[in-house]
Formats: sequence, C-alpha cells, structure tokens
Amino acid sequence: MLYRSLLLWVALLLSTAAFAQQNSLSTKSKKAESLYHKADEYTRARDFDRALEVLDEALAKDPAFGEAYLRAANLNKILGRNSVAQSQLEKGLALLPYSAAYTNFYFDLAELSFDKGNYEQAKANYQSFLKGKAKNTKQIEWANRQLKTIEYALVAIQKPVNFSPSLLPATINKFGLQYFPYTTADQRSFIYTARAGINPTQDENIFISKKKGEDWQNPVSISEVINTSANEGAATISGDGRTLVFASCNRPDTQGDCDLYISLKTGEEWSKPVNMGTTVNSKAWDSQPSLSADGRTLYFTSTRGGGVGKEDIWVTYMAADGIWLKPENLGRNVNTTARDMAPSIHSSGSTLYFVSDGHLGFGGLDVFKTTRTKGKNWSEPANMGYPLNTFADEGSLFISPDNKKGFYSRQVGSDMATASIQLYSFDVPAEWRSLENSTYAQGRVFDEATKKPLGAVVQLYDVASDSLIQQVSSDKVSGEYTVVLTEGKQYALYVSAPKYLVNSLSFDYTSAKALTPVALDVYLKPVKSGAAVVLSNLFFDTNKYKLDPKSKTELDKLISFIKQNQSIKLEISGHTDDVGSDQANLELSSKRAQAVVDYLVSQGVPKNLIVSKGYGESKPVKPNTSEENRQLNRRIEMRVL
Repeated sequence: MLYRSLLLWVALLLSTAAFAQQNSLSTKSKKAESLYHKADEYTRARDFDRALEVLDEALAKDPAFGEAYLRAANLNKILGRNSVAQSQLEKGLALLPYSAAYTNFYFDLAELSFDKGNYEQAKANYQSFLKGKAKNTKQIEWANRQLKTIEYALVAIQKPVNFSPSLLPATINKFGLQYFPYTTADQRSFIYTARAGINPTQDENIFISKKKGEDWQNPVSISEVINTSANEGAATISGDGRTLVFASCNRPDTQGDCDLYISLKTGEEWSKPVNMGTTVNSKAWDSQPSLSADGRTLYFTSTRGGGVGKEDIWVTYMAADGIWLKPENLGRNVNTTARDMAPSIHSSGSTLYFVSDGHLGFGGLDVFKTTRTKGKNWSEPANMGYPLNTFADEGSLFISPDNKKGFYSRQVGSDMATASIQLYSFDVPAEWRSLENSTYAQGRVFDEATKKPLGAVVQLYDVASDSLIQQVSSDKVSGEYTVVLTEGKQYALYVSAPKYLVNSLSFDYTSAKALTPVALDVYLKPVKSGAAVVLSNLFFDTNKYKLDPKSKTELDKLISFIKQNQSIKLEISGHTDDVGSDQANLELSSKRAQAVVDYLVSQGVPKNLIVSKGYGESKPVKPNTSEENRQLNRRIEMRVL
C-alpha cells in the first residue's frame, strides 16, 4: 500500500512538473525559477530531501513563489509530514489565482483540513476542487460525500450532547494503548485490551481490574492460559464474568487472518481457549466480539464475503445443545458499503452500539446506536453526536446495564510516534441510553441438605411471551450465578439440576419501579419423599381457579420435570390465606390444584404420577398479619409423595 501511494505521488509530482514547463511560473526571479527546475531533477531521482532543500532556497529568493510551495507540499506529504504539507498548500494556493489546473491541490488541502477538523476550510477547498470539473469520478464522489458530512457536522456541533468524560485513573491507564472496555453485570470487574505501545512487536494482552469500594485495583493478566506470546485482544465477557470471547491473529490454530476464541471460567480458573471453529470463524478477519448478558449471543466484526461492505457486523447464536450456529449478517440497516465495526450489545439486548464511517457523521469512524425493532430487525442507526464523535476515528464504547455509566477509548496526541489510546468513563446522557434499563440477580446455588455449592442451570423466561431470555450455569465450585433483569418484563426464574426439585422464582418489573440488584441464594431440594417446592409462576385471578395464560411457562417446566423423573409420584397442593370462610378457601385451593393436574394430564402426563389436594388456609407459611404474608400463603406447591 505504501509503495503504491509513493508511485501515485511521484506521478503527480511529475505531471505537475510538466504543467509548470508548459505554463509560465508566477515568480519573476530567474534564480528562483532555476532552483525550482533543479528540484524537478532531484524529485525524478527520488531524492526528496534534497529537492526540498532546493525549493527552500527558491522560496528564500522569492517568498511569493506559489508553485514552489505546492511542489514542496507534495514532497512533504509523501514523507508523511502532513502538517507542513498543509501549511505549504495554504500559502501556495493563497498566492496563486484560482485555476482548474490546481484541482488536485484543492482536493489535498481539503483532505488535510478535514483530517484536522477544520470543516470550513475543507468545505471551501472541496468546492474549489469540484469547480475545476476534475475527471476523477471517485474523487468527485468522495468530495460530494465529504461536503454532506461537513454540512451535518457544522449543524450538529451547534447542538452538543451533555457529555463530560473523565480519564480513568492511572491504575487503569498504565499502558501505552488500552481499549475495548467491558464490565460484568455487577460492574465489579473491568476487562480491557492493552499493549505497551504502537510497535507491532509489543505484545497485546487482556487485563482485568477488580473494584474495591469505589476504586479500581491494579489490573492483572486475565489468565496465563489465555494471554500468550501471541496477540490476544478485543475481548468481551458475559454478564456473570464466566464466558470470555476474544480475538487472536497468530495462534498456531488460527485459520484466518484473525479468529475468535472462547474460554470458560470455573471457580477462579479459566479453561484453555478453544478456537470457535469453522462455523463461526472464516478465512478472513474475524474480531471485535461482543457477548450478550448470558453469553449465548455473539456479535462480531468480519471481512468475510457475503456481507454488505468490507467490514460488517455479524451475529451468531448458541443453540440449545451448546453449539454455535452459522453467523448472520445484521443487514443493510446497520451495515454499509464502508466500515461498520466494534459492536457492543447492551445487557438488555435491546440496543447495539457500534462504530461506522458509512453512516452520516462527523468524518472517520463515529459511534452509533441502533435499537431492536422486531425479531432480528434493527432501527436506522443514530449518530451519538458531538463531542463524543469528532472528525477523528472514535473507538469502541460500553454502556452499563443500568444506563448510568459508560466507558470508551480515545487516541490522545496526533503524532503517531507519541500517540496513546486511553480509557475514559462518563455519565450516560439520556439520549445515549439503551432502550431499556437493566439490573441483575446474583447469588449462589446450594444443596439444601448438605449446604454445598451446586452447578445448576439457571434459566430466565419472559412470562408474557413464554420465551427463554437467558440461560447461564452456576459455578460448580462456588455455586455463583448472575442473570440480568430488564425493566418492563415479568420473569420466571428456574434453577435446576439432576436429582433435585426445580426451584421456581418470580421477578415482576412491569410496574414503574427503581431497578435494584437482587441478592438471592437458591437452595435446591434433593428429590426424595416429603420434599416440596412452591410453584411461583402459576397465576389465577382473585377467587378464581382458571389458570392464567401466563402460567404456561411454569406448567411446561413442570411437565419437563415429571418426564425426567417418572419413577416418583407427585402431589399438587393448593393453599390460600385466611380471607373468606374456611370452606370457601378449601374449595378454592382444591379447584386450583385440580386445574393444574388437569392441564398436566391433558399434555400427556400419566394420571398415576400426579394427584391434587386442597389445604385451604390450614398450612400457612407466614402469619396472616399483612398483605405481603397473605400473598406468600396463597400458593401452589409440588410435593414428592
């Protein structure tokens, strides 16, 4: 690429020299003109530094020699001295009258001005370029696109977002480069990618910092089995902190330019990373992953074929058997023919943040947000505005589950020799928040008899839609689990393990209430005679015994449990509070229990495995002294006979 660029610039220089030979120069100094032509000879010999020295001599003879400034600007641009080149283009074009022959110089100055965020100067020079009616159609298309960008940016800058980022402490920003920030659902663990500097020989690794009180502790390598002499980076972590997906480009088993790898945490140990295989990875570049809260949906960036542009955002889902499915392209609402990268899915699953230079913005890569509309469809992405987005390339962004805190990376310094990338935090403006707020339920799963931790399956269902929202596993060493809860939904939470009764819990966030974290330890009862659990997600209208349709999730779970345990017999028992007569309560509890049994039998459960019984108000679990206690006493239980 560099070689082709050099050839292009040399060709431009030589064509400019030919133009100068056919047209009179602006200088009246014969000595300056002679030196100008001498610079041509050095340029042809590829001795650019000597050519610049001679041009300096020519400008010393005639400081108003416009063509000498333009020639020097081209040479400095070849040598990567863009600031000097811009200054010389400004001086040269200001000294010379407008000419269509200078269209390439107007274009170059527009590009250099744009790259420094000088929109007005860039606008004037793009217009001067277009006025010259150049024949390069790609340049014309690009100039028109840039003018649209400038028009958008100039308006948007007048309406800045209330955004006040704070540099994260030196404890976190201890490396030359740090980027791709993520936290766990409880925001107590912060992971990111870092390397010492821009030298490609410097190793890229994944680090983790734990929060103690309100302070982030010194970051450490996430694991010796994950970080190696190869580069590991662009990592993402599930809400419970137990599934890690990262990109690596030069491991022995990498099959493409870069591949995605997965590692699982048990206790405090991470498993040896596994290449996600040919179903997920391609022979192209696959990187920048973002996991859903439960670690079962993965968004990532890829340059594989079959997409919309060169870099597109793709998504893959984990099937019920734990196998990752063939990735799907997010489609043209999100992806463009340009670069669409660095996805970051919010814990609620309803909002996706990403960077793109294909959607209208401020220039370079801007941060956008899109919301899920229906099924797998996404809304038209919205630019997140100034001053988060600028003329420069922006990096990845992460928004916390509760929509209160955000993290992002930004390059500091424009000189590539000294530039660094640092991490910032910010309070999330209202317009940037995810469509939904989230919190989390966190605790441990134990064997009720032995009080030892259990590895169990924890499933979260949306009761209204009878759909599985999340599925995680509690850690078999510590019993710890974390699930994310999102506002506006009523949840059924099921905790299950072989040879134990399913524990059924309920979370109702449909009403307007503050989302607060839930600490909840779960004790599973071994399947044995006399063991009983409350079926927390069966619903009836007041004084009615007809099952509400929202009960279907619980009933189907019960059917599944019975099918897996056909050697036992169960009693479905109904219970009420003390409101009403004893006889009425006994009758109501009996009818409710029977309604459950009738449904189970209608779905194929053998009659000999299940019976019903009503106990009325005779077996309260709490004194009937408050509405909260009465609600606990109104229940359906499953008991092993």
